[in-house]
Amino acid sequence: MALFGKDLGVDLGTVNTLISDGGEIVLHEPTVVAIDVEELKIVEVGQAARAMDGRVPETIEVMRPLREGVIADFEVTHRMLGHFIEKISGPARLFKPRIMITVPYGVTSVESRAVHEAALQAGSRDVYLIQEPLAAAIGVGLPVATPSGNMTVVLGGGTSQAAVISTGGIVSAHSVRVGGIRLDEAIISYTRKKYGLIIGSRTAEEAKIRIGAAVPQAEEREMEIQGQDQVTGLPRTIILTTGEVVEALQETLQLQIAAVRNVLESTPPELASDIIDRGMVICGGGSLLRGIDKWLTQETGVAAYLAENPVECIAIGAERGLSILERIRRSLPAV
Repeated sequence: MALFGKDLGVDLGTVNTLISDGGEIVLHEPTVVAIDVEELKIVEVGQAARAMDGRVPETIEVMRPLREGVIADFEVTHRMLGHFIEKISGPARLFKPRIMITVPYGVTSVESRAVHEAALQAGSRDVYLIQEPLAAAIGVGLPVATPSGNMTVVLGGGTSQAAVISTGGIVSAHSVRVGGIRLDEAIISYTRKKYGLIIGSRTAEEAKIRIGAAVPQAEEREMEIQGQDQVTGLPRTIILTTGEVVEALQETLQLQIAAVRNVLESTPPELASDIIDRGMVICGGGSLLRGIDKWLTQETGVAAYLAENPVECIAIGAERGLSILERIRRSLPAV
């Protein structure tokens, strides 16, 4: 804990935003904002805004201010961050918090500055950026400061990233702007082509979570899917199975694994042997897809295992990064 004000780790994601304080997640909200289009003011933020998605009149727009891991709407993002920080710190805070906030590996300097400025305007004293794979490694507790190879795979809502970390920095990394949202879109496309049924993104996400998997499962689950008939326009219900969702996701999963293959191919031999011995750790919301560890192991030949807290470890690692700032400073993105 900082002497003046809080030290906060912020995982600013395309789908969800998490904030860590004192080694614990104190905020976990959807990265969603509802805006009054006529008055250009924010109506709701986070979970309350997400609940409004698809259920509002034309005068209200429900939007995600981040796309593919980077800021798409600066004004809305900094106001959303300000709301989240005020929610956990209180409106009348004497000292502004010090923040370490995550960015995807490979973001441009312009994108990095946008995140930095948004966090400053949201009410921060000092802002530092950290790449998500490095934050994940710190949060999981990998020995990142040692001269040994540690590999993390971050499967987020907007991006998929892989990195090999050694001696406090990223040695080899790659990022593709394909994530959980694209998986949802794959399910939407599949149900439209196979059944002529149009479904929404929330229904697709629910199907992915409840019955989805990366590889065929011994337990075949089913789920009723309600949507709009493509021909008649009338409501209709179908039964979707785990096997069908697995089939729907394969093409997008291959795009995601491109990041992992790229990193393994470009890792120095000395570190590659460490990765073979230790395996790779998977985190991020996409790691919750059933069988993703088995699928990665099959596709790469390198053992893959889930982090203990795969969704929370990135924000926790960002906060811990502030306590070892001098050791990792040279590896952090410049702004």
